[in-house]
Amino acid sequence: MEMQATEAARRWLADQGVSQVRDGWVSAEAPDVLLTADQVAHSWAGDVFAEDLDAADQVRLAFGLLDLLDAYWVTCEIRFAEGSAEGPLPVDVLWDGYRQRLEADRGAEAVTYSLWVDWFEDRSTAAAAFAEVLGNDIDRVVAERSEALLRRARRVLDCSGPVPWPVKEQTYRTAVQLPALHPALFKGLRAGYHDFYADLEPAAALALLGQLNLPADTEHLAELRHVLAAGHKNHYRSPHAWDDAVRSCS
Repeated sequence: MEMQATEAARRWLADQGVSQVRDGWVSAEAPDVLLTADQVAHSWAGDVFAEDLDAADQVRLAFGLLDLLDAYWVTCEIRFAEGSAEGPLPVDVLWDGYRQRLEADRGAEAVTYSLWVDWFEDRSTAAAAFAEVLGNDIDRVVAERSEALLRRARRVLDCSGPVPWPVKEQTYRTAVQLPALHPALFKGLRAGYHDFYADLEPAAALALLGQLNLPADTEHLAELRHVLAAGHKNHYRSPHAWDDAVRSCS
C-alpha cells in the first residue's frame, strides 16, 4: 500500500515538473538548483489539496508524498487541509494513514512529531487523535501482540505526554499489562511531566510507574518517582522540583 502511494506521489511530482536526482530534487523551472526534500514539501505539498480529486484521494496522495519525502511539512499541510473551509478530511482515510505509518517497519519521526506538536498539544484535537491512533485499539494490541501493533503503541506512547490525563489514563492502565510496552509507558509518563503542555495526575501516574518492570538504574526513574510522590504535576509549574529530586536521588 505504501509503495503504491509513494509511486503515485512520484508521478504527481513529475507532473509538476519535479524529479528526484542522486543528491536531491530538481524542478523543471530551475534544473540547476538542487532542492532538499523539505524544500520540495514546502513548495508543492499544499498543492495536493487543490487537485481535482475527491478528498480521500487527496489525503492518500499527501501521505504518499510523506512516504516519498519523509518531511514533517507534509503533515502540516494535511493538518491545514483538515482545518480549512473545505475540511474536515475523511476521518477513516486520515487516521488510517497515520496508523499504517506508525506500524510500518521504517522510521516514523515525521509522523510522531506531527502527533506530538500538532494533534496532541492542541486540546481541541488531542482526544480524538489519541483515540484514533491508539486508544480505540489498545485492547486489540494487548490481545494480539503483533509486532506491527506493538510498534504503533510504542511510538504513540512515546509522544503522548501532552495528551490530557483523563484521555490517556485508561489506555495507559491497559498497556501496563504488556511488559513489552513498559519502556514506552515510562517515556510517556516522563514526558507527561516534562513537556511544556504535559498533563498527568501525580498519584495515578505514580501508581502506574510502580507497576512498570524497568531496570533499577533506568535514567530518571528515581527522579520521576520523587517528584510524583511529592505531588508535582508538571516541570514548568514547579521548576525547582526536578533539581531537588536530582539532588535527593544522587
